[in-house]
Amino acid sequence: MNYSTRLLKFGLIFIGLPIAVFTGYLVYLLFSPPFNATYNHLLNPIVTLMLITALPFFYALKRAYDLLKLIDQQQAFTYVAVTALRQIKQSAIAIAVLYTVIWPLVYGVAEIEDAPGLIIVSGLPIFGSIIIAVFSALLQTLLTQAIEIKSENDLTI
Repeated sequence: MNYSTRLLKFGLIFIGLPIAVFTGYLVYLLFSPPFNATYNHLLNPIVTLMLITALPFFYALKRAYDLLKLIDQQQAFTYVAVTALRQIKQSAIAIAVLYTVIWPLVYGVAEIEDAPGLIIVSGLPIFGSIIIAVFSALLQTLLTQAIEIKSENDLTI
């Protein structure tokens, strides 16, 4: 196992653990009494949708971990890696769509609390997910082209 892939695997675990703790906190918030009953009708859907976004996030982390295992096994230039990148892209798109659904609800909370910065902060996961989706789509295209060039070179004597 290479040092760099081991470091990246540790990084994936380091990213996943705080999100798992935050997801547990969201479950606690969902079943606890509300802080302020004036916007409880907005907070419960926000928390529920945030919990749903944890599913594609952890799926993407698992697929990234699988991709690192493929790199360790010297099988990075295979269609399995392309499939993993496609699934990471789809997970990032799903997260962006779910947070886009959350955004109007956050706007309602920001109106009640008079906190315009909340709208900007809630847009960060959307833009981060879009960046990840575009980057993984780019890597997927490049990897597909590299696999095609490799197969052409394997056929050439």
